[in-house]
Order: sequence, then structure tokens, then C-alpha cells
Amino acid sequence: MKHLALSLLLLLAAAPALAQSRPSTSDRSCAANRQSVAASGAIVLGTGGFTYDRFVRDRRFCEHGDYLEPAFVWSRDNPQCFIGYRCKVDLPWD
Repeated sequence: MKHLALSLLLLLAAAPALAQSRPSTSDRSCAANRQSVAASGAIVLGTGGFTYDRFVRDRRFCEHGDYLEPAFVWSRDNPQCFIGYRCKVDLPWD
């Protein structure tokens, strides 16, 4: 009985994490996507279907040695919306 109660408790504790969804760039305006990145500094946004990416405001939100790549996404009102940057590991000239 204790095992069943413990299992149920762990399942209920994990349920909110399973239900969380990320905003999708294609469902929101370009300005709303850009504002989310600027306000959060770093945020994971859906980019369509089951795909997602992490977008950052500036280099402070990347690991040491990473470089910034401009990030353009499809938004509700702009097919090439600049919302910030992506952190990339390899140097672009390697």
C-alpha cells in the first residue's frame, strides 16, 4: 500500500511538468516574440510542430566560447522575424 501511495504521489508531482507547453513563434506576432526574448534574456520557444529552439537577447546568456547567430523565425505577421540570437558552439570560421 505504501508503494502505491508513493507512486501516485510522484506521478501527481510530475504531472504539471508534463502539461507545460512553450509558446509557438508562428502563433504570435513578431513583436510579441521579440519582447519575450528581450524580457527573459533567454527563452525556449516552439518553432512549429514538435520543434523548438532557445533564443537569447545577448552573449551574456550563452556559454563561454559560444558565438551569436542572428535568429529569424516565422511569426504570425512576418515570415522572417528577427527576435534575437541563438548560441552556437563552433566558431563560424572553423
